[in-house]
Amino acid sequence: MDDRESVVAELQNGIGWIKLNRPRALNSLNVDMVDTMNEQLKKWKLDDTVSLVCIYGEGEKGLCAGGDMRTLYDLKEKGIEAYANQFFSIEYELDYEIHHYPKPVVVFMDGIVMGGGVGLSIGASHRIVTESSKWAMPEMNIGFFPDVGASYFLNQMPGFVGKYLALTANVFQASDVLYIGAADYFIESKDWPKLKEEMMEKRWMPDSVDMELEQLLGAFRKSISLPSSISSVQDKIDHHFQFETIEEIISSLNEAARTGGEWADRTMKTLLSKSPTSLKVTLRQIQKGKGQSLQACFDMERSLAMNFMKSHDFYEGVRSVLVEKDRTPKWNPSKLDEVSELHVKSFFEQVC
Repeated sequence: MDDRESVVAELQNGIGWIKLNRPRALNSLNVDMVDTMNEQLKKWKLDDTVSLVCIYGEGEKGLCAGGDMRTLYDLKEKGIEAYANQFFSIEYELDYEIHHYPKPVVVFMDGIVMGGGVGLSIGASHRIVTESSKWAMPEMNIGFFPDVGASYFLNQMPGFVGKYLALTANVFQASDVLYIGAADYFIESKDWPKLKEEMMEKRWMPDSVDMELEQLLGAFRKSISLPSSISSVQDKIDHHFQFETIEEIISSLNEAARTGGEWADRTMKTLLSKSPTSLKVTLRQIQKGKGQSLQACFDMERSLAMNFMKSHDFYEGVRSVLVEKDRTPKWNPSKLDEVSELHVKSFFEQVC
């Protein structure tokens, strides 16, 4: 086995193991990785000796920090469209495959699970979080939009939580991830080696895999002591994020902030720090995704992703967060009222 491989796939005792193996890059995804995983899952789907699949990340920092956006930034002047089209097309195909996989898919969501990492886990059948899980759709921080099927799965969350998650890009812990329906089991991270060992030692058979997997994960499952921070502000989220425009959402938050609402003030400031273009496009994206099939949402997101490759704010966001890391992006347009309806619509123009 070559430790330098960015994805390590192994079959043992009926389990197809997929290890994301770029720990220095927080297992961020590139074309080779999504292509390897996609092809492997397709092979294992047809292999009767594979009863289940388990996906996890190498290193102590997390499953996956998302797509390798730095590579897209570096390709801005040379072949960005071809690479981006290949990356997003294969990544979304992979995520769709996981959503509809006919065999159990276990994903260990320890540490950082963001963006593309959420895409790998959200459609899996058995999603495990730990006390160190840090879950987010952080695309708004880099002038992008929440993709990997977010148009679909954010609309499945309680109340207007999906809209709130998309627009704020806030990071959430295990109790929140369970509350919003993005995870199924909580275990302590120290128990993962033992769980993995027991999974490896057992001979898994297709006819009994569902029952035996449920029993094994149930034996390691722990009750979570911390309450969900999202559940405690669900009423506030639903009140302020019910509106159909960013301006109305911010106005509602501002009104509450003026009367001493600390959460509203903090949330308003978070929104105002984001790209006005990303805010408006993302809100429209969530609205358009409501009631659509998963495939329709991925099709829309592919066009969005490719149109964002022509957007000033995407490159400025990546520069400020991942390249120069000064965290002072200069958005253009810089104000919400400067983002025209025509500009928002242009991001949804279909890309062949």
